[in-house]
Amino acid sequence: MLRSPAMKLNYHHLYYFWQVAKLGHLTRTAEALHVSQSSLSQQIRQLEERLGQALFIREGRQLHLSEAGRLAFDYAEAIFTQGEELSALFAEGGHAHREVVRVGAVATLSRNFQEGFVRPLLGRDDLDLILQSGGLDDLLRRLSAHKLDVVLSNQPVRGDSEHPWHSQRLARQSVSLIATPRLSPPPIFPSALNGHAFILPGVENATRHAFDQLCGHHRLTPKIAAEVDDMAMMRLLARDTQHIAVMPPVVVRDELNNGTLKDYGALPGVWEEFYAITIQRRFESPSLKALLTRTGESLLD
Repeated sequence: MLRSPAMKLNYHHLYYFWQVAKLGHLTRTAEALHVSQSSLSQQIRQLEERLGQALFIREGRQLHLSEAGRLAFDYAEAIFTQGEELSALFAEGGHAHREVVRVGAVATLSRNFQEGFVRPLLGRDDLDLILQSGGLDDLLRRLSAHKLDVVLSNQPVRGDSEHPWHSQRLARQSVSLIATPRLSPPPIFPSALNGHAFILPGVENATRHAFDQLCGHHRLTPKIAAEVDDMAMMRLLARDTQHIAVMPPVVVRDELNNGTLKDYGALPGVWEEFYAITIQRRFESPSLKALLTRTGESLLD
């Protein structure tokens, strides 16, 4: 459809879209606004025609924002809070419209790595940073629904025509033997591992799989004190026990720096990899694009 450049955006239509987007349900929104459902639908269609983009993905009675809809919603949020912001500018020093960057991370991922990834965005007054954690499957669903801009993971995913995910490796770090500096005898791989107990990732973890293969090659049968999927919990157990944790040093960076824990050496051929998973978009966040250019050691230091 050809659109006249002289046509101006109808903010009444935009307001209705904004309300529907927040509730995700046409009927409930119509009831809340005291308008008919058909009238509400018509005004949203007119807005979509004006913008030349479908703003919703309709699944039965539920409405989910499309990629264009998510972008329009961010602008609508800013537009309809301008009155409050104007008052705040004079009364309290309010904020201008901020870009929104939504980052999801698998719950087992190193918090230090997550912080390193978003560090360039911290303290910016022109940007809202939203951090969420969860299981990989749930995070990928949110990414596909345009509720997240990127998912951080320690494993890549394969995209297809239905889910055009793209996995970019951001960093790679060797996995080490981490324990208290008071450990005796020191755990030197492979000769001095017998007699020590280990804190290991769960059996489905790629690092655990590589560790098991390494032990099999050297005919080692390590004593397992605990199997832990959460890296933060592994850090605590390594700090508060005499057991050896198998993990990348970035997880315990602060403890290594202050001497609470010691790195007894990298395990040959065992690595932890860190990925950013994105989805093909027509509207790309410039701040996220800049984040994804940062790779390697800068994210681990």
